[in-house]
Amino acid sequence: MIPMTSQTPTENMEFPAPDTPRLVADGLRIHRLDKVFETHNQTVHAVQSVSFSVEPGQVFGLLGPNGAGKTTTLRMILGLIPPDSGYAEVDGLRSDRNPDQIKQRIGFVSANTGLYPWLTVAETLRFFASIYGAPADLTEIRLNELADKLAMTDFLDRRCGVLSTGQTQRVNLAKALIHDPPVMLLDEPTLGLDVLGSQVVFDYLELLKQRGCAVILSTHRLEQAQRVCDVLGLMHQGQMRLHGTWTEIARQTGYASLVDIFLAWGRGATDPAKRPISNSLTSDVAD
Repeated sequence: MIPMTSQTPTENMEFPAPDTPRLVADGLRIHRLDKVFETHNQTVHAVQSVSFSVEPGQVFGLLGPNGAGKTTTLRMILGLIPPDSGYAEVDGLRSDRNPDQIKQRIGFVSANTGLYPWLTVAETLRFFASIYGAPADLTEIRLNELADKLAMTDFLDRRCGVLSTGQTQRVNLAKALIHDPPVMLLDEPTLGLDVLGSQVVFDYLELLKQRGCAVILSTHRLEQAQRVCDVLGLMHQGQMRLHGTWTEIARQTGYASLVDIFLAWGRGATDPAKRPISNSLTSDVAD
């Protein structure tokens, strides 16, 4: 859960009616984020001057091997850790100048996010809506809308502590959208879900696009990312190495899949376009 302050939302924080697309002129802008960690007498440059943008209604796939800097980048965007330099920008607000207002404009979904077990699903959604200052009348309308779109109507009055894995993930999806944020970050949202549960997440992505959200999806399920993301940003060793649509990246590198590119990096290639590997190497690889 994103830490919130006791401050009320700013006057320019809007809560449009459900089914009304979020109109955000600039989407999400990431300006030269940089982060260095000192650990065990070592200096780790976790993120190196990373910049990209996500337009309203666009799904941006932030991908990379373990240790590439994805999670650190997401945490800096969320304001959970301060960058050494750079900032995120939403609605003309900068994370280094308006951290609380930025948090109010971002929804976050993670496979590791927990729920209060003693609250019902409906109580949970109302609670998180109140944190963001959403009006009660719009909250009820939005709650019913999300319950319908995410197939939660049958367990709205059930306590969260007794929900199945798939039901819990649906509540997490609804919780992140209850205040209708213009930006959504999803970190491994399909982790631990079966085919049906994963499809709920894909339907959720379509809902976000329809509402005009700027979406960042971080996942290790590369085939899914290749299929659902409009734009991809591939990180390796703290740097954004490749950026563009899958068609553009495939043309640039000569590879047939994202798995091939990751295998090339795993074998030490600094520029996968210069060290192609056989497509047969990926035949037994599961992502």
